[in-house]
Amino acid sequence: MSAPLRPRPAAPRAAAVPPGGVPASYSRSLTAGVVGAGRVGAVLGAALTAAGHRVVAATGGSGASRARLALLLPTVARRSAPSVARAATDLLLIAVPDDALAGVVAALADGGALRPGQVVAHTSGAHGLAVLAPAVAVGARPLALHPAMTFTGTPDDVARLTGISYGVTAPAELRPLAARLVADLGGVPEWIGEADRPLYHAALAHGANHLVTLVNEATDRLRDAGVTQPEKVLAPLLRAALENALRLGDDALTGPVSRGDAGTVERHLARLAATAPESVAAYLALARRTADRAIAAGRLRPVDAESLLGVLAGTAREMAA
Repeated sequence: MSAPLRPRPAAPRAAAVPPGGVPASYSRSLTAGVVGAGRVGAVLGAALTAAGHRVVAATGGSGASRARLALLLPTVARRSAPSVARAATDLLLIAVPDDALAGVVAALADGGALRPGQVVAHTSGAHGLAVLAPAVAVGARPLALHPAMTFTGTPDDVARLTGISYGVTAPAELRPLAARLVADLGGVPEWIGEADRPLYHAALAHGANHLVTLVNEATDRLRDAGVTQPEKVLAPLLRAALENALRLGDDALTGPVSRGDAGTVERHLARLAATAPESVAAYLALARRTADRAIAAGRLRPVDAESLLGVLAGTAREMAA
């Protein structure tokens, strides 16, 4: 069972952020609201509360959202998005799906729910500040604040926030406040340029989301091979591989591709084609990319890679035929 959150005492309230600029001191508690009590929004709202900020309202229409609010923000009023925005005099946190973000921001701005000087922050990794243009047009201050973490929407997530990175894009004058908010959440800011947000997000999705797919593919193929507890087999291997990759980079590569074992890879592909043809394309693409990286890193000599690359190219041609 997770330990209860322990908010630190809030500092005395000061005047709201003025329209003309952000105060030099950020020692006070902020009055905040959360639009989107999904896994991310509810957890960050709980973390803001634990840090001494005052989360006064949040949206939550679905049964799952209401359950998360009851668990993570039990004293916070559940209101409509415009009502939350009006109540959040200092900070409005918008944590909605990427494709819904622009519409939510535009609706709040057009409906008069935002005010000059209010900080409007979103948690999307894919978007930067441009999506907040309607808020800026009415005098709000834009902030992109993306936690580089996967969320379950439970109290355990709050503890996992400690030490994580946040992809932050902010106007220069808002950087001190952004850094303070990230520190309050227990994290470290990584300053991402507006044009680099899609690349930043692609890297995280490629690493985390595709890792889940890769692990589940390996688990399924072990079951096909008769292994009754594939998770037990994979856990120590994958943990070691991940730790080595983070520590050593391409020097962590092992296995048949890094050795140029064309015969072994050919047998892999043949058996996959017979047992799980849906896995062949992914194996082929990753094997080719692994070979490229192994060659570039000096782990695999080009002369030793010729037969391997021939096997991969031949299989690719067969699939395309």
